[in-house]
Formats: sequence, C-alpha cells, structure tokens
Amino acid sequence: MTSEYLTTKEVAELLRLKERKVYDMAAEQSIPCTRATGKLLFSRAAINRWLRQHSAGSVAETNAVLISGSHDPLLEWAIRESQCGIATLFDGSIDGSERLRAGDATVAALHIFNASNKRWNIDYVGEQHAGGNCVLVSWIKRQRGLVFSSAEVTDITSLKTLSIAGRQSGAGSQIVLESLLEEAQIDSQTLNFSITARSEHDAVIAVADGTAQCTLGLEALAMQHRLNFLPLIEESLDLLVDRRFWFEPPMQHFISFCRSPAFKKKLASMNGYRLADTFAVCLNV
Repeated sequence: MTSEYLTTKEVAELLRLKERKVYDMAAEQSIPCTRATGKLLFSRAAINRWLRQHSAGSVAETNAVLISGSHDPLLEWAIRESQCGIATLFDGSIDGSERLRAGDATVAALHIFNASNKRWNIDYVGEQHAGGNCVLVSWIKRQRGLVFSSAEVTDITSLKTLSIAGRQSGAGSQIVLESLLEEAQIDSQTLNFSITARSEHDAVIAVADGTAQCTLGLEALAMQHRLNFLPLIEESLDLLVDRRFWFEPPMQHFISFCRSPAFKKKLASMNGYRLADTFAVCLNV
C-alpha cells in the first residue's frame, strides 16, 4: 500500500526539483515536513494541501477527473474495481494526450512508439507536453502481436493476404502497426482493412466474429476469446498525469489499489502482462 509519507527523493521527482532544493525548502520551513530518525519525511496529506495552496487553480476548476487515452482491459478493470471515482474515456493515445493538454482530462494512458530509437512515450511527451506541469510514470508492460482465428499467420507479411481489423488514426496500436509495416517494407495502403475498431476489445471481437481475419491486438484478449496469438512486440503502457492531480484522493486511491494483492492477483491471471517499476517517474515535463 502507498506510504503515508514521502521521501525527499519522491518529493523532488514530483516537484521537478533537485533534492538539495527540497532540503533547502524544508530548512526554510516553506514546505511542510517532519524529521524522524534523523531523516526528512513529508506527509502526503500535508503536501497535498500545500500544493492546493500554491496552485494557480484547483484540479476541480481546471480539469475533469478523467483518465483518457489508450484502452486497456486491465486498466479499465483496475479503475472500476478500485472504486477510485475516476471516469474514463478511451479513444486512443493521441486523443488522450490532447485532452490532457487541453485540460479536459487529468490522466492519459499512452503507448506511443518511436521506431527510430525503440522508445515508448518519452519522446512524444517531451515534445508535446514541454512545460505542461505533468509527470510521465510507468504503469505496465504488455505483449502485442497478431491475433487471428483460422488463417495461417507466420509473421507480419501474412497481413498482405488477410482482412484486418485496424484502429483509428491516433491509436497507439495503429502507430505500432504502421511502424512494423514500414520496417517490413509493406505499404499499408495496399492492405485490406475491413473495419476500424475504436478499442482493443472491438478489434479482437471483430476477429472472433469473422468480420476480420486478423488484428494487431493484446495477448490477454486473444486468450480470452480463444484466438491464436503471434507475439511481435512488448510495449510500455505509461500514465501521463497532471501534477496537480497526483496527490488528489482519487489518484492516490488508484495508486494504492495498483499495489494491492488484489491487483497483482488479477494481473497474474491475465496473459501478456508484467509489472515493471510501476509508478516510477519516466519523465518530468
């Protein structure tokens, strides 16, 4: 469970400051803190109040309490099961990013691939959200690959002869697909996209009901619908969070739940997921 207190390093990361600056602020009594066993500790509740007092506007005034961005079945389950009270609107990574930047969301779930350096999210967030008072944190790793039923699929080139359930422009999975096709020197314009699905569920269901023969989907959903799965890439699904929302009760409740035995049990029951430094800071912007 999340500790009641933060360390100097944790406060420094979230405020985008050097640890030395946090020590100076504590010495000047300009930030709430306490000393115990010779080290500085920062109460989450006190830091939350302090941020409210020093914010140009409250989260309630500037943002909807909303997680937007990439659809993910585990994320959807965790939000619902945790009863954290955060609403969801999943319509692709780029859409989530734009909603967060416009102040219409507090969190965006992202898996935006940079094919040139094989990195996830960091380059896009650094470019699109510079000075946006946000923090990008890791959340989960997940397996993505070709989901198919009776068709013969051996690699990405198999898509040349199959009907495909694609995703909307701006969806992270469509960006990944375009990158994989380009690497294999396949022109996406020559492929047969029989349907555009707006969620991970819809893409896999299209294969299950015969609307399409194949999609680039998640292993967990392929197994759920008893479909074949050919792994192609492990991706990072990260969370871009408005810094003012980080200490709000809904976000803290969600974070606590994601560290609970119930969450870990659910994750272990789903194929293609693994934990990797969950909620570690990837980038401050």
